[in-house]
Amino acid sequence: MSFFELFLLAVGLSMDAFAVSICEGLSMKKLNLKRAGILALFFGGFQAGMPLLGYLLGKNFQQYITSIDHWVAFVLLAIIGGNMIKEALDKDEDKKQEKKFCLKYVCILSVATSIDALAVGITFAFLQVKIVMAVCLIGITTFVLSFIGVKIGNVFGTKYKSKAELLGGTILIIIGLKILVEHLGLIG
Repeated sequence: MSFFELFLLAVGLSMDAFAVSICEGLSMKKLNLKRAGILALFFGGFQAGMPLLGYLLGKNFQQYITSIDHWVAFVLLAIIGGNMIKEALDKDEDKKQEKKFCLKYVCILSVATSIDALAVGITFAFLQVKIVMAVCLIGITTFVLSFIGVKIGNVFGTKYKSKAELLGGTILIIIGLKILVEHLGLIG
């Protein structure tokens, strides 16, 4: 694969993380650069680590991983999206607080948005790919786009508050459904 092909692949893989980053930015009352950096670091790290793991697992485990990856991504994104929608519809403004940002939450989001990268890594095992360059490019691209996504989401989130959170939760569920439907072969 050429550098340009790897870059396009990296951008494509990072789109789920970018969308989730926008959703995270939507939920912030004020842009928190440390939080944006941590989220981008985790998303970039997982997006780089999953193809490497997939590459190492290789051909022997391909059928097991690809048979459930879409279900895992769907369930995780649906749960997170559902919680966002629930919070957006909660009428009691006094109870609403900025979502707690913890390592467990960030890890769940990171896994959910990077499972497709695991499958890509498995295909790398059968192609002529410079794996170190590929995973670095995927990680860096995802980091940058995720950081930008948080900023974009925050700009819109501070203006539209619960409507933005409702939209963000809906987007997460749609991403999960899209992953599920594509892997089940229901759409091309």
